[in-house]
Amino acid sequence: MGTIIGYIVIGLLGGVIAKLIIPGKQPGGIIVTMLLGIVGALLGGFLGGLIFHVKYSSIWSWSGLITSIIGALIVLLIYGLIRGRTARRAA
Repeated sequence: MGTIIGYIVIGLLGGVIAKLIIPGKQPGGIIVTMLLGIVGALLGGFLGGLIFHVKYSSIWSWSGLITSIIGALIVLLIYGLIRGRTARRAA
């Protein structure tokens, strides 16, 4: 249970940092950013475990935060591409 809460907290932080890193205006508000950050943290944790051998117990470390931010960046970029295409079609 502590790991899930850890991913939520780190995901929120990672989502905010990722949104600050990506230039320009991204679609979605704070709730979407938080949800995408959590998904990004899970993705980053999974990829970090596969590629960098980051342990799930080390989410409260710099490597856990960095992999969460990278995962959130990936998710936010994909979300921006998808939302950008649908916004252009609607206009």
